[in-house]
Amino acid sequence: MQNIEIAGLRVGAGLPHLIIAGPCVIEDIGLVMETAAELKRITADLKLPFIFKSSYDKANRSSGRSFRGPGLKEGLAVLSKVKEQIGVPVLSDVHTSEEATAAGQVLDVLQIPAFLCRQTDLLISAARSGCAVNVKKGQFLAPWDMANAVQKIEEAGNHRIMLTERGASFGYNNLVTDFRALPIMRRLGYPVIFDATHSVQLPGGAGTTSAGQREFVAPLARAAVATGCEGLFMEVHPHPEKALSDGPTMVPLADVRNLLEQIVRIAAAIGPIPA
Repeated sequence: MQNIEIAGLRVGAGLPHLIIAGPCVIEDIGLVMETAAELKRITADLKLPFIFKSSYDKANRSSGRSFRGPGLKEGLAVLSKVKEQIGVPVLSDVHTSEEATAAGQVLDVLQIPAFLCRQTDLLISAARSGCAVNVKKGQFLAPWDMANAVQKIEEAGNHRIMLTERGASFGYNNLVTDFRALPIMRRLGYPVIFDATHSVQLPGGAGTTSAGQREFVAPLARAAVATGCEGLFMEVHPHPEKALSDGPTMVPLADVRNLLEQIVRIAAAIGPIPA
């Protein structure tokens, strides 16, 4: 497996698990800074590399009336402050080629949303931004199909790639995690991340919003580390019940340390898992 470097962090097989975490969407700068600072403290204590995640625009919402975030310009300004004042790398979703170019001037990682993982122009633009690229596997794709996304990014000259598993569609309003996907995608030669919070989402399950089963985040995260992955993605909020997006799946900030302590113990007990 090819280890990659992101803003001084090394990600790959045999290394401490990368943690990508933060609120689903930028709600206000105070909440973002509070969450980023606490996540940095926790991950630093546990010696885990950390990238802060929060979206400036949630373009894929169940309802057109749902909160989407502050938008590209204002959102990137907030994430820039996180980089400067908290001192951590930052990640957000990009949805168009034009966004990828602009966001690449601020972000350390451009994330390709699951529903857009086959959009060739977007993948190429993200690859050419100079940033690392995290591609979420579509709920509709087999894990081996991600080889096509990898090839598009590589052919655009970028080899700083991560692939993220976030569950597969299993009937209406439901996702299921097939842990075979982790070793299958690891064979493509790049770090694999497990999205522990979107994997418990019930898409559109609340009618105008998605529902979720937060109680399964920790069991799935533990299983992913035991199966073999290079990092965990989780959305985190100080008060998920008040969140403006994905509240039912986000991990309460107060619960993060305990969960990551479990992850560290599992990883230590198992030892390095060959790619």
